[in-house]
Amino acid sequence: MRLLITTDTVGGVWTFSKELVRGLMERGHSAALVSLGRMPSHAQKNDCALLARQWPDRFWYVPSPAPLEWMEDNMRALTEVAPLLASVADEFGAELLHCSQFCFGALDIPIPRIITAHSDVMSWAEYSRSEPLPKSPWLEQYLGLVQNGLIRAEAVIAPTHWMLRNLSSYFALPEKTEVIENGRTIPQVNKRNRVLQAVSAGRVWDEAKGLSLLRGVDSPLPIFIAGEARHDRTGLFEAPGKAHPLGVLDENELLSLFCRSAVYICTSRYEPFGLAPLEAALCGCAVVVRDIPSLREVWGDAVLYFSDSASLSAILRELNTNPDMLQASQHNSFRRAQWFTRDRMVERYLHLYRTLHAKEKESVNVA
Repeated sequence: MRLLITTDTVGGVWTFSKELVRGLMERGHSAALVSLGRMPSHAQKNDCALLARQWPDRFWYVPSPAPLEWMEDNMRALTEVAPLLASVADEFGAELLHCSQFCFGALDIPIPRIITAHSDVMSWAEYSRSEPLPKSPWLEQYLGLVQNGLIRAEAVIAPTHWMLRNLSSYFALPEKTEVIENGRTIPQVNKRNRVLQAVSAGRVWDEAKGLSLLRGVDSPLPIFIAGEARHDRTGLFEAPGKAHPLGVLDENELLSLFCRSAVYICTSRYEPFGLAPLEAALCGCAVVVRDIPSLREVWGDAVLYFSDSASLSAILRELNTNPDMLQASQHNSFRRAQWFTRDRMVERYLHLYRTLHAKEKESVNVA
């Protein structure tokens, strides 16, 4: 099949899309990847250059700095990108559009359109903020873009049942919905030479990441935070408590950090799936997460859960003094993480693509 896939360069959606595209290419399919939000980083350009070298006849990459629908200038999120996507779809001969943004479900092109709902502003606000979002032209525009895209798409996919339920509480969805868990495959890593330290990853300024909880943590392990600390509008945010900020790391640097660390801490209050904990577990970390329903769904009894600073402090103290518990936690996290593979994710998406493509061909033949 020939797939047109949209992504963004701002967060974990890029990792999801790269995994998906690589899995499709390995199976003989073709993909045109269009990125949005801001121009790609040097590392992201290298990701696409590698794919293009491996599959020069089957992979296209088209970057655009056009805003995403949740960004401040969301009036342009659809109007600026729609002509670009229509042009790429036509020139590439795309048979299906797979969006990681909601608004493109409403794109007026003659191929099936599916949406992967990685997160949404309304559920983000519900679980990240103490007060609801104030009414504004920006919010009204966002709600309109999302609802129109969702209801006109042929299918909506979420990485967890929790995310799908929350999305349906704010928006009307099409008849076809499905849960397809994210998958991640990383190179074989050396899990031996570890430092007794904890690490977390995420945008320091993002309320959803809940990193402020670390202010009250009394940890015998040093804690490091990898991620963006400067917000475009509100400026620089300091790392909470005694945590050591590392700034933005590229993928190789982040995976190397995970491989050197004993423990990964996920403090998120809102996490529809969580790729960073998955990567850390695959690198051999013991994963310790905030006790929220979405992470319970993903991890079951394979990780350690905390509810507040005191319970996290207690877990870190025990991991520091109990090597058997640390080793068991690392083993359990790794074993669970191995279930969320790229192959499994790609095969499930391919089944969906083929089903919708066949249905589209059947309707065209009947007409």
